[in-house]
Amino acid sequence: MTNLYTYQSSNIHRTWLLFIVFFVVVVGIGYVFSMAYGDPSYVGFALIFTVVYSLISYYSSAAIALKLARAVSIEKKDNPALYNIVENLCIAAGLPTPAVYITPEMQINAFATGRDPEHAAIAVTQGALQRLDKKELEGVIAHELSHVGNRDILVSTVAAILAGVISLLADIFLRSMFWGGGRRSNNNEAGQIFFIAAIVLSILAPVGTMLIQLAISRRREALADASGVLLTRYPEGLISALQKIAADETPMRSAKDSTAHMWLDNPFKGTGTSWWHKIFMTHPPIEERIAALKAISA
Repeated sequence: MTNLYTYQSSNIHRTWLLFIVFFVVVVGIGYVFSMAYGDPSYVGFALIFTVVYSLISYYSSAAIALKLARAVSIEKKDNPALYNIVENLCIAAGLPTPAVYITPEMQINAFATGRDPEHAAIAVTQGALQRLDKKELEGVIAHELSHVGNRDILVSTVAAILAGVISLLADIFLRSMFWGGGRRSNNNEAGQIFFIAAIVLSILAPVGTMLIQLAISRRREALADASGVLLTRYPEGLISALQKIAADETPMRSAKDSTAHMWLDNPFKGTGTSWWHKIFMTHPPIEERIAALKAISA
């Protein structure tokens, strides 16, 4: 069975594969845009933009995610019970203790972020602290630590960064097309074809990258559930926590599309949830996750 330790190497390889695939896609998009406008500088711009944007996002993504969640850093004296759970599970997992944060949200949820175990952070909502017992909270924290140990946070961060690059490049092209009045320096038939292809890519490429993100997110949540159970040796804790989460309809005020995939469960809940968020779910159905965990404990 894949566990916290053997899956780590696979995720590191997957990260490099993501880099390569998205890099090729960015070059391809830059080439099509260049042919559409008859200007080869678009390829160079796409490459430079990708490198700069990726580096900035890579090193600042954790801080941005924590700020968007309105998370507040705590020390051991602020919440000894929570800190002890994190420390004990980190010892069992062989991981450095991450920075611990609490968000003011009353929805039961949590997330992990950071580019590697040495720069990781775990954020838990106030609702989780108030409405989960110790075993349930241990299950939730073990799930998030599994993301850290499995390098899931690195994979999801890279996927989000590169998807953002593609979306921004597409947006820049569409805006330049409309503000430039559909200007083209290539009026031959090939140029016309590339221009049409560029418009189609600008619309479909962001949707395609979003679907890739969804596939990555759903798979890593299922594996983190299993890895978390292996860490606590008590499936009932996470099962009970997921059952409470399934019944929780408390909305999250700080829920954002850009960070939805990071949370333990989909943060878009309650009567205000749009059809868009219901269709493009970043997590597998919680009933499936509970059934899988019950099969492990059987």
